[in-house]
Amino acid sequence: MVAAARVRGAQCPVRWALHLVDDFYFDRQWAVFEAGMRTVWPEARIDPLTVSHPVFHSFFSIKTLEGMTHPATPAAKAVYLGIHEDNDPAKRLQVVINFNNDIGDYMEWSGEGWYPVNLSNDAYKFATNYVVYGLTH
Repeated sequence: MVAAARVRGAQCPVRWALHLVDDFYFDRQWAVFEAGMRTVWPEARIDPLTVSHPVFHSFFSIKTLEGMTHPATPAAKAVYLGIHEDNDPAKRLQVVINFNNDIGDYMEWSGEGWYPVNLSNDAYKFATNYVVYGLTH
């Protein structure tokens, strides 16, 4: 079972243009995520992404990666990470990881007034960039 999951997991990012991981925060949830990734894709290297990465400029030009937090707690400051093809940051981004963030919730509840408008707007910008990057790389 684990071997089959490992093969499926390793093939998914190769077949898909971009895989998005969203909505988890703090050390315990990171540990669970990282253990799962190591099970299905043991050779993958998780690298921090900077605002200059092309994924943040594929449609909207994101000016900063600072300011967003997980909606459950402002103590969880957003961190953006990625896994690149052949573990080479010069190659295509295969997985984007929104740690300490939940852009899905910011978009899902944007019409309800639960979250500040600027965070919901930024979530739409990130999501749009991820889709455009995935379709063009």
